[in-house]
Amino acid sequence: MTATTGLVAPTRSVDAEPIIEVSHLTMRFRSKRSETVALDDVSLTVMPGEFVTIAGPSGCGKSTLLKIVAGLTLVSEGDVRLYGERVTRPQREIGFAFQRSALLEWRGVRKNILLQAEMRGMDRRRAEARADHLIELTGLSGFEKALPHELSGGMQQRVALCRALLHEPRVLLMDEPFGALDALTREQMNIEMNRIWRETGTTIVLVTHSVPEAVFLGSRIVVMSPRPGRIVETLEPGLPDRREYATTLADPRFTAAAEHLRDLLGASHVAE
Repeated sequence: MTATTGLVAPTRSVDAEPIIEVSHLTMRFRSKRSETVALDDVSLTVMPGEFVTIAGPSGCGKSTLLKIVAGLTLVSEGDVRLYGERVTRPQREIGFAFQRSALLEWRGVRKNILLQAEMRGMDRRRAEARADHLIELTGLSGFEKALPHELSGGMQQRVALCRALLHEPRVLLMDEPFGALDALTREQMNIEMNRIWRETGTTIVLVTHSVPEAVFLGSRIVVMSPRPGRIVETLEPGLPDRREYATTLADPRFTAAAEHLRDLLGASHVAE
């Protein structure tokens, strides 16, 4: 059973329908010699406009859960629904940001972003206008023709984020996209993600093993146990939507949520 702890009551509309529904999800991986239970009886709903972070130790099934929601991995038991429809195949309507930017080295920033449009057969003019808007939104103006090797790690991740948002998905799934970045760049990307979430209204689910990142970004934080992954608790820190790094980290609500999250994870060494 999942408990909910928070400093304020949820602000979601009682009339809203969940955009993601995961019910009694169990995921088993079988080989000739053994069976591994990655996820065990996981139930979760995500409401429109939420920024849900999923925190847990490495190997607890966080990434597997995202892939199941995206339709990239078929579930062993349980039910997964997106926009009210059962997920049985890869979902084209969502955006997905992976751990690595996976940019094409021979294409510049703008052309890497527009790769999404080419794959989806989007209207060219609409796609180009959308790409230009995202480039401005993410601070990439002036780098439209820069090749990936000419960009910092943080800028490469911004390009990947633009590509994932090009088709204006209602849902963006993010699988530890900032894990390989240095601490300062990661903080900057967290600030950027908070701003993009506020300005676009996109529903975002982000997997992380970083306690500060989970609390800073999440309007709701789902805490998972070590494998087999189960939902231990759901936290609602009650922070304002607009978050600046220094002021947010000094907020007693942030401190309380981060300390409780570390306690739930078992020890501070489990997460960053």
